[in-house]
Amino acid sequence: MAFLKKAAFSAFAMSFLAATPVLAADWTIDPAHSTIGFSGTQTGNAFTGHFGKFDGTISFDPAHPEEGHARITIDVASATTADKQRDGAMPGSDWFNVANFPTATFEARSFRAKGGNAYEAVGTLTIRSVSRPETLPFTLDISGQTAHAKGHLDLSRSAFGVGQGPWATGQWVALEVGVNIDVTANQTSGSSPHQ
Repeated sequence: MAFLKKAAFSAFAMSFLAATPVLAADWTIDPAHSTIGFSGTQTGNAFTGHFGKFDGTISFDPAHPEEGHARITIDVASATTADKQRDGAMPGSDWFNVANFPTATFEARSFRAKGGNAYEAVGTLTIRSVSRPETLPFTLDISGQTAHAKGHLDLSRSAFGVGQGPWATGQWVALEVGVNIDVTANQTSGSSPHQ
């Protein structure tokens, strides 16, 4: 009888643990040590730029990446390429149209482990109110309560309506755009992640 009671208790405990949700750690982006950049080509010449303002929420445990999620919001008016003419045009209605669409967002619904320190963020990117599924590959290194992620994503700007009128084709500005992330975040809650 004692054996049956012990077995029943063990089964109950296991079922309880299986039903308990995994609580991922929460992280806050350190903007002073983070960059979201972009690259493109205009009239055959490569250029790079970055967004000066962005923030977001990240919930992630490398032991259970599938339970994580993140939402990054970018102030597109803060885009700069150190070219006065280009920077003056980007906020306009033909490009980011910041008057109507002041932010772009990437919302990751989950993460996938790819081996070693490689992961993928699976989610939705929204620019100019156009939302498309995107997968961002990145590497992640965690030291104590500080995480450092680096990733790259290739996009077609025309898929999001960036570049209207004479800029809708790649004649002057290439349709292909690269996005680079180099983000440092600090753990704000949750148990210490596995190293």
